Amino acid sequence: MPNTWNPFELIARRWQPSAAFVRRAALATVVMSVVIVVTGGAVRLTQSGLGCSTWPKCTPDSLTPTAAMGINGLIEFGNRLLTYVLCAFIGVFIIAARARAPRRRSLTRLGWAMFWIVMGNAVWGGIVVLTGLNPYLVAAHFLLTTALLTVSVLAWRRAAEGDEAPRDLVARPVRQLAGLLVLATGALTVIGTLVTGAGPHAGDAKEVHRIPVDWREITQLHVDFVYIVVGLSVALWFTLRAVKAPAAPRRIVLELFGCIALQGVVGYIQYFAGLPEFVVGLHMLVSTLVWICVLRVYLALRDRGPVPTDEGESPAASASSAADGGSAPAAGREVPAPAAETGAAAPQPAAGTSASSR
Repeated sequence: MPNTWNPFELIARRWQPSAAFVRRAALATVVMSVVIVVTGGAVRLTQSGLGCSTWPKCTPDSLTPTAAMGINGLIEFGNRLLTYVLCAFIGVFIIAARARAPRRRSLTRLGWAMFWIVMGNAVWGGIVVLTGLNPYLVAAHFLLTTALLTVSVLAWRRAAEGDEAPRDLVARPVRQLAGLLVLATGALTVIGTLVTGAGPHAGDAKEVHRIPVDWREITQLHVDFVYIVVGLSVALWFTLRAVKAPAAPRRIVLELFGCIALQGVVGYIQYFAGLPEFVVGLHMLVSTLVWICVLRVYLALRDRGPVPTDEGESPAASASSAADGGSAPAAGREVPAPAAETGAAAPQPAAGTSASSR
């Protein structure tokens, strides 16, 4: 017998969100994850990492910044408040996924995974402040935010496909090539955090400990991995063309090319212009787009069937709701209506910057 005291059960009895609503709620978490990356970078680039001198309060005697703390205190405290906004978006996704029938535990688990990553990263951010912006902890803080972005992209994808066992749309070696691209991009991101930890933007006007390496040498290693990512992307594009892969993953690879090209231009400008703050922030934004595109390419190469429908919902409506982000039908599979690959591209972190990069 249903638990009448379970708030999720009560909501599910009174509200049945559409598959499209669940998918859009998942996309909203992707967007907010990108916003957190960019605003966290703004904290570091404006030297506001210690705008609030302690945690969880802003000062030992005040929860909020005081007038004496100036703009830096407002920037740091504003970034902390955005955590609550992010949690609200994640909460909407969890509630919508839980309320929709048939219930899909895979979606609610992803939602709760996002929530706990945010909670853990909030505590980690407090440790970053209490340790005076230790660069290694700042790097880990950013990588946790990248994990949040990864889970949100996966939730966005899963909201637009079914729960059948994954079925490859291309030969396994092609999937492995896409997996190698994901790993190379992940390594690029990790090396980027070392560039951040050794570079001149420490996050505060006072002297802050930096990673004891030459940031220019680390930057060169970072560039080397950029070439690896570009090479793997080109190889994947020609491979997908050769095996006549579905149109959706090939389209996403083209989107990836566009993001990489923009990132390359921004990267060279920031290097030769002496790392101006605005350009570094733009580099972070585009890097989130690159990561999202790479994940979408990998996820687009398998099919899990159409989105499950409730008994009272027409299959055509569910199929059309997946038109922005659903899975492409596997060869020989009949689906109620065309289900295109995962929808619009979203953003990624500059491989060398930190989410809440203080």
